[in-house]
Amino acid sequence: MMGPLMEKVRFEGLTLTVASVERSLAFYGGTLGLEVKINAAPAFGMIRVGGGTIGLISQALQAKEGVEETSAAQKKAIHVELSSDDLDGLYEELKARGVEFHEPPHDEPWERSMSALDPDGYVVEFAQGKRGENQVKG
Repeated sequence: MMGPLMEKVRFEGLTLTVASVERSLAFYGGTLGLEVKINAAPAFGMIRVGGGTIGLISQALQAKEGVEETSAAQKKAIHVELSSDDLDGLYEELKARGVEFHEPPHDEPWERSMSALDPDGYVVEFAQGKRGENQVKG
């Protein structure tokens, strides 16, 4: 049940701490073909995906605020979740653009998905259809 306050709130996006904003913009904007909304490299960048955003903030800038660098295992536990109505077609298109997939398209009990790693080791996961409404029929 959604309360009155939640009706006034919407999800806008998330921000990832990255080693190189330029390298991350090249991956998300160039290789994946997403819209680069802000390029304020080397400190910050923003990618627009549908109605949300992925912020990219430099580790050097974050370190000034006392943020410690995350481990490879911690980064791999963070998933940037995207979806497509044509997962298998997207797989072929992104492979042709040079994306190396960590997991090719496969079925899980809750959805059909695939994943790649971004340059910093964050998991970029793509699912078939709308997340949470795309259970694999068995």
